[in-house]
Amino acid sequence: MRRLGSALVFLGGLGVVVAMTAPALAHEHPSGITDLVTPAVVRVEATARVDVTLLDHIGELVHVERSYEVPIGSGTGTVVTPEGAVVTLTRVVKSAKDVEVYAANRIFAEHHKVKIPADFERHHAKDDRIDHHLQECYPPKRPTATCIFDVTTEIRVFPNISPPDRKGFKAEIVTTADSPDGPAVLAPAGRADGGTGMPTAPLAASVPDKEGSPVSVAGFTGRPAANLPETVDIAHLRAGGAGEGGRRFKDPEGKADEPKKLGALIDRGLLGGPVIEDHKGEVVGLLAGGGDDARMLGVREVARALAEARVTPRRGPIDAAFEQALTRFHTGYYGDAVPAFQRVLELYPGHTVAATRLKEAQAKRGTAEDKGAAQARSSLADDRRGPPLWMFLAAGGVLVAAVLAAALLLWRRGAATEAPGASGKSGASGTSEGPSGEETEVAGPPTPVPPPFRPPAEAADPTVAVNRSFPALPRTPSGPGRSVLVARDPGADPGGTGARSAETGGTGARSADTGGTGARSAETGGGAAEGRGPGTLSEQETRPTGTGPQRYCTACGMRLGPAHRFCGYCGHPCET
Repeated sequence: MRRLGSALVFLGGLGVVVAMTAPALAHEHPSGITDLVTPAVVRVEATARVDVTLLDHIGELVHVERSYEVPIGSGTGTVVTPEGAVVTLTRVVKSAKDVEVYAANRIFAEHHKVKIPADFERHHAKDDRIDHHLQECYPPKRPTATCIFDVTTEIRVFPNISPPDRKGFKAEIVTTADSPDGPAVLAPAGRADGGTGMPTAPLAASVPDKEGSPVSVAGFTGRPAANLPETVDIAHLRAGGAGEGGRRFKDPEGKADEPKKLGALIDRGLLGGPVIEDHKGEVVGLLAGGGDDARMLGVREVARALAEARVTPRRGPIDAAFEQALTRFHTGYYGDAVPAFQRVLELYPGHTVAATRLKEAQAKRGTAEDKGAAQARSSLADDRRGPPLWMFLAAGGVLVAAVLAAALLLWRRGAATEAPGASGKSGASGTSEGPSGEETEVAGPPTPVPPPFRPPAEAADPTVAVNRSFPALPRTPSGPGRSVLVARDPGADPGGTGARSAETGGTGARSADTGGTGARSAETGGGAAEGRGPGTLSEQETRPTGTGPQRYCTACGMRLGPAHRFCGYCGHPCET
């Protein structure tokens, strides 16, 4: 009983552990899912350059010129075309603060040596004359203005490359939204990729609707550097929420306060950063908000802004090569991934993610973790062992089956050929006793031979076509004591009293001498001995009695009459 109780306690504890660990395992995000997007993540910094001229006429008229660079915003953007088009939030590149107020505070504090804070608020000076001139300097511009302003906005994009680009490349605003958290589209001033293209991020078609859908966020908290890589964190989306209000975040397990966590990342520089779906690694939105209120601007609003800017998001050749390399890397084929990542670095030498994965693949190539090397070793071992035994057994079985099938076929063919031969021998010939007591050969029933084919027009003509390839056989005289078959020509016995040939099915007349008028004798079975088949008539036998030699047309082979000068069938002259 004690053992049974201990077993039950153990099983119960194991069940509790499994129940607790199952949600944690389900909560884990796939490794490397953000690799498709992070190469396209960039740092965006917007600065306003203000050139201000102060007309100081307190004493003598003096023109005081100053230039100030005023930060407008900074955050994270995502490259969506190989040419370098970037999507981010409007608040990153456009500020509601008036930079002319900032420049007025700075120039009065520097020129008149008064204490005025360098901010975006309007202030007053203690000296009335200076304060009057300061108020005239603040915008809007008036005829009595004491300041002239020239403001230009400069946007710089710092790509995620190694070694880092300290200057970045310039970009221009293509379109912005009315609200600060709306999408903005930037285009590079010239080609930002040097002609080879830039890595891009894939955009999703829609946002996941399920409550607690896992996602990842990425971005930079400063300019990319070797000691400042991209920041990546996980989050979960709540259901509902659309438009520029965005969707909020919430951890379904309640382990972390995701709005506050992501809000802190937004304040540090991830504003406008991509929100990456956890299944296909596609961008489903941009990070917005800040503080304790982090939200996601959906990809539909981003796609609408791109359409208004006439920018079509697309992937490039670098992305295709990089996806192939990542597939080999994340499936464990590190040896195959090495040349694939090297190809990516040839196309885009500064690809930081490809360079990092290449080092990892080179370290794992040929080890036990490399599936490609393991398969190669297994194949080599199989080659050394030779073909497996089952292959020989299968080949032997196929060979035996083929031999049995051939033997059966030959046996069936032999049985089919023996049956007709045996029946032919039984009725071929026999012997009989003649009138003089001598044994005489008696012909058996001859093999029926079909009559020659005649055209319908010649059905009434008794002419017989003779095979001219064989010469006519000589007459064989009959003698006493020999049995012969008499074959009469149909033309010699019009009355039908003559004997018919055995081949034509008629009754043959047997005679001991040659006394019959108009009868031609032939020894029984003699046709086969003299080179002609049974029932074959010679030229003399087919000619009526009392006529001259039978003539034939040399052109068509038909019989000619005694006085014919031309062939009645083909018209050929008989003399030739």
